[in-house]
Amino acid sequence: MSILPKAITDLTNSFERLPGIGPKSANRLAFYLMNAPRTFGEEMARNLLRVKDEVKICQKCFGVAEKDRCEICSDEKRSEKIICVVERAIDVVALEKVGGYKGVYHVLGGVINPLDHVGPEELKIEELINRVEVIKKGEKVEIILAMNPTMEGEATALYIKKKIENLNSKAEIKITRIGSGLPIGADLEFADQITLSRAMDGRREL
Repeated sequence: MSILPKAITDLTNSFERLPGIGPKSANRLAFYLMNAPRTFGEEMARNLLRVKDEVKICQKCFGVAEKDRCEICSDEKRSEKIICVVERAIDVVALEKVGGYKGVYHVLGGVINPLDHVGPEELKIEELINRVEVIKKGEKVEIILAMNPTMEGEATALYIKKKIENLNSKAEIKITRIGSGLPIGADLEFADQITLSRAMDGRREL
């Protein structure tokens, strides 16, 4: 029998389902919210519902947006001839904090991982290929593969590279991989800006 009220237990269980939150952290968060002003809890609840109701998936890059197109895809100053391919929308945020990148993005929604039953068809790879296919003859384009430097990220990068190389595109397509600066097994989300900047500057052609 639990010594805690069911409301606290249920809230703790909800927090435990979040990534990176263990039982102790979930318990601390639940007790913090219990002791916080009611207005704070109401504000959190409203913001959570707003995220569910108002945030959309960009129809072009598959990042997060308030409209059908995100701010980056809608920005005419960004070059559509440089496409940075990332795993998740949060990786776009990390790279944008570095500054200096003037291209656009493509969010895959993950990486190929047979152990988790994630194949190429579950990702936005075909949509990326379709973006590359419409590039006009003679145009110079760079595809930056910026997946995390894990075994799954490397495998996904090689898969995409082969798919693009098999296209009958007449455009000049250069495929690069995000450069050194990130250790194996690291996530873009937790890297500092200097490390990310060096990784972008040191990208290499595959």
